[in-house]
Amino acid sequence: MILRITTLLLMLQFSLQSYATEIRLLKSENSDEVSIDERINKKVEPISKRVSDIIFYSFSLKKQLEFDEIISEGESRYRSEAPYSIEYSDNFPTDEEFLIEPYDAESFVLIYRFEKDGKLYEFSTRSRFGEQIEIETDKGEPFFLTINKKEGAAAVNAAYKFKLKAVKVPFVLIWLILGAIIFTLYFKFINIKGFKLAIDVVSGRYTDPKEKGEVSHFQALTAALSGTVGLGNIAGVAIAIGIGGPGATFWMIMAGLLGMSSKFTECTLGVKYRDIDYNGTVHGGPMYYLSRGLKEKGWGRLGKVLAAFFAIMTVGGSLGGGNMFQVNQAFKQFSTTLPVGGALQQGWVFGILLAILVALVIIGGIKSIARVTEKIVPLMVVIYVLGALVILFTHYSAVPHAFGLIFSEAWGPKAVAGGFVGVLIQGFRRAAFSNEAGIGSASIAHAAVKTENPASEGIVALLEPFIDTIVVCTITALVIIVTGSYLNADIAATEGIQLTSMAFKSVISWFDIVLAISVIFFAFSTMISWSYYGLQSWKYLFGRSRAADLSYKFMFLVFIVVGAAMNLGPVVDFSDAMIFAMAFPNILGLYILMPEVRKSLADYLNKIKTGEIIKRW
Repeated sequence: MILRITTLLLMLQFSLQSYATEIRLLKSENSDEVSIDERINKKVEPISKRVSDIIFYSFSLKKQLEFDEIISEGESRYRSEAPYSIEYSDNFPTDEEFLIEPYDAESFVLIYRFEKDGKLYEFSTRSRFGEQIEIETDKGEPFFLTINKKEGAAAVNAAYKFKLKAVKVPFVLIWLILGAIIFTLYFKFINIKGFKLAIDVVSGRYTDPKEKGEVSHFQALTAALSGTVGLGNIAGVAIAIGIGGPGATFWMIMAGLLGMSSKFTECTLGVKYRDIDYNGTVHGGPMYYLSRGLKEKGWGRLGKVLAAFFAIMTVGGSLGGGNMFQVNQAFKQFSTTLPVGGALQQGWVFGILLAILVALVIIGGIKSIARVTEKIVPLMVVIYVLGALVILFTHYSAVPHAFGLIFSEAWGPKAVAGGFVGVLIQGFRRAAFSNEAGIGSASIAHAAVKTENPASEGIVALLEPFIDTIVVCTITALVIIVTGSYLNADIAATEGIQLTSMAFKSVISWFDIVLAISVIFFAFSTMISWSYYGLQSWKYLFGRSRAADLSYKFMFLVFIVVGAAMNLGPVVDFSDAMIFAMAFPNILGLYILMPEVRKSLADYLNKIKTGEIIKRW
C-alpha cells in the first residue's frame, strides 16, 4: 500500500514538472558499420582536442546566452532580442546547443543532444514556461534551467536555438599581440617606413648574384608566401566572420599590420644565425637563432631548450596547419564542387592522390620548392583575386556598406561573438594562423636567401603579412560580406570553405569551380612549403642524415591521407594548437635578440646610404 502511494506521489510530481520527457538513442557508433574516414576521426579527435586545450589555455571573462531563430530546415538567423529569458545553474554547459520548439501559449518542447560511450542521445521534454527542468548527462552532476517567456513578447511561432557562450582570451594571443606591438615600437614603425625599400629589394634593385645562399629574394618571398597564402585566407576568414561577424575583418587587418614588424624581426635573425654546410645547403630558422643567439648572450642552455621545443612544435605544425587543414578543406571543395564520383568522394583516396603530387616536389628540397612556388604563387593569387574582384564589381554598390560593417561591428559587434573582446579574438586568431607573424616558420624559408645582409631579407619579409592578410584576407572578407553569405554562420563554423564557395557561386553559377581550382593551388603550395619547415626542424632534432630526411617525408605524406579523411573541427583545433605553440619560444627569443636586429638594420641602411650597396636600376 505504501509503495503504491509513493508511486502515485512521484507520478504526480513528475506530471506537474513536465508533460513528457524522453531520452532516445539517435546513433551508435559501436553498433553500426563505419567507413574508413569515420574510423580515422574516432581515433584522432580526442587526441586533437586534448592538445588544443593545453595550448589554448584561456582566461574566461564572462558568459552570455546566444539565440538563433530557425527559419527553415538547416537555416537560422541571429536575433539580438529573443522572446525568452533563461535561468541556469552554475554547472550549465558552455557551447552546447539546445532547441526550444513552441508547443502552445503556456508550454514548449526542449531538445538537447549529447554523446555518451560512442552513442548519440537526444533528450527532449515538454515543459511549462517558468518551471525548472533537470537534465542528467554523463558529464557529472545534473544541471538545471528555467525558460521564461518575456513579458509582452509577441506570439512565438518559430523555433529557437540557444547556447551559453563563454568569452575566453587565449594566453597565446596576448603573447602574439604584445610582441607585435613591442616590435613595431622598438623598430620605429618599420612596417610602414620599410615598405618602399622592401619593394625595391624584392624586385632585384639591390641584388648581388655573388652573395651566398640558395634562392633569390623573390623566390624566398614566394616560398614563404606559399606557406602563408593558403586556405587560412579562404576558410579561415570565413570561420572568423561566421563566428565574430564582419567586425573580425578589422582586427585581422590590424593583426596583419602589426605582424609585419614581427615578421621583419624573426626573418632578419633567420638569416643572421643560419648555417651553410660544405655543399652550400642552408639550414636556418628559430632553431638556430634561439640556440646560437642565446648562447652568445650567455644563455646557451635556455637556448637549446627553446630551440628543441620550437622544432618539436614546428613538426607538429607542419603536420597540422601546413598539411591536414590544407588537404581537408581542399577535399571538401573538390568533392562538393567538381563533378567527381565513386572512390574520389572518399577523403582518403583524394589524400593519396595529393600525397603523390606533393612527393614529386618535396623530394628536391628547397630549390625544387622555390622553383615551383615562384610560378604557382603569383598564378594562384591572380586567379583568386581576379575571381573575387569580379564579385566585388558585380556588387560594387554594396562595397561601401561592407566597409561600414567591418568598422562599425569591430567596436559594437553582434552579441553572438561575445562582444568586442570576442570579435577581436577571432580576428587576431585567424590572422595569426594565416600570416604566421610571430610564429617563426617563415624565417626557415627566408634563411635560404642569397644575401650577406640579414636585414635585407627582414625588410622583404614584412611584405608577407601585407599581401597575405591586408590584401588577400580583406578581399575574401569583402566577398563574403557583400554577397550576404556571412549570415550563414552555422556553415562557417563547421565547413569554413563552403561559406566562401557560396559567395562565389551566388554571382555566377559555375564560379565556385574557379574557387575550387584556387583552393587546390593554395593547399598544394602551402603543403610543400610547410614540408620544408617541418623537415628542417626534424633534421635539427635528429640530424641531417638520409634516414632522417626520408622518415619525415614519409610521415608527412601519411598525414595528408589522415587530414583528407578528418572532420574540420578537430583539424582546426590541432592545427591552431601546434602552430600557435611555436610562438612561445620564438617571441621570447626575439625579445632577447632585438638589439642584434637593430644593429643589422642600422648596418644595412648605412651601406645603402653610403653607396656600398649599389642600386642597380
